[in-house]
Amino acid sequence: MSRASLRSRAAARWAQAESTVSRLLLLAVFAVGLVAQFVKPVGDALEGKAYIGGALLSLVGYVLYSEVQRLNSAHEAQREEAENLRATIRVLSDGVAELTQAQRPHGGADVSPTALAEEFRQALWNGEDVRLAAWGFTGETFAVPLKQLLGSLPPNPRRSVSLRILVPDFTRQIHIPGLVRADGRAADAPGFRAHLVRKIEGYEADLKGMIGRMHHHGQGALSVEFRTLHMSPQLKLYLVNDDQAFEGIYDKIELRPDEYGPAVPPHGPGAVGSEQLLDPIGYDSLLTRRHRDDGPQAREIIRRRRELFDTMWSVAHPLTAGPLTNGSPGPHAAG
Repeated sequence: MSRASLRSRAAARWAQAESTVSRLLLLAVFAVGLVAQFVKPVGDALEGKAYIGGALLSLVGYVLYSEVQRLNSAHEAQREEAENLRATIRVLSDGVAELTQAQRPHGGADVSPTALAEEFRQALWNGEDVRLAAWGFTGETFAVPLKQLLGSLPPNPRRSVSLRILVPDFTRQIHIPGLVRADGRAADAPGFRAHLVRKIEGYEADLKGMIGRMHHHGQGALSVEFRTLHMSPQLKLYLVNDDQAFEGIYDKIELRPDEYGPAVPPHGPGAVGSEQLLDPIGYDSLLTRRHRDDGPQAREIIRRRRELFDTMWSVAHPLTAGPLTNGSPGPHAAG
């Protein structure tokens, strides 16, 4: 056992013994004084013993002084313990911040759609004015997780959520998505376009259906708007307030039979029996993430992506269930 440990134990034992002896002496003085009041010989014996009284007063003063010292020591120990606790909390807080920073994807890092949904969740749970925007194919990657997140939000009547979704106009002829004809050229796929229009309308209905539900449950105010522009789906862009931008591309094309075309393909010249559907795929594409905390370059990229989205949004048209333009384009358009 170390010498410091022995000294600590000895000091603790002496403090305990000192307190016990002092209490016994004071109790004895009290008892003698009480007896002297009722037993005359004892009172006579103590009369005139001024030194004894002074000694007793000194003993009382010593006990009081020791108690004050003990209280001061306890207060000092408590202050040191509080300071140590604050220092420990600071160390732990710094460690948590570093761990959070390490776990968060760095600027320019590639993240999955699952990570995108988590960023939506954090924005919705932590903010009262939340603005989310998406530019994609049908809005599925955006609408499906958001419907679930909005439904599970904690009550907060002050919350305001704005959703803007920009998608291609599939009521008009387009080559991508489309068909690959027997001669290898791209063509329009009206049946597939009709299917995509129904999907987009379904996502719009799902999100707009949350407006009343959120109001009823006191979860806040929700606005939802879809717009369309005649373009092929190439870019995936998601904006979280002015803080983050996620972008990617539809980097895979799937060729498969056109299950949305005529049930029995016609025969003869111009038959479409060998046509294949030309369908861009991007549900598992990685997204490049940029956060405003990643530095000036990241903030500039976020600003430019938001400016791009706002420009395209301003010239787009409201989503309507207008009539589809049917038929495949002619040879010149297909080339």
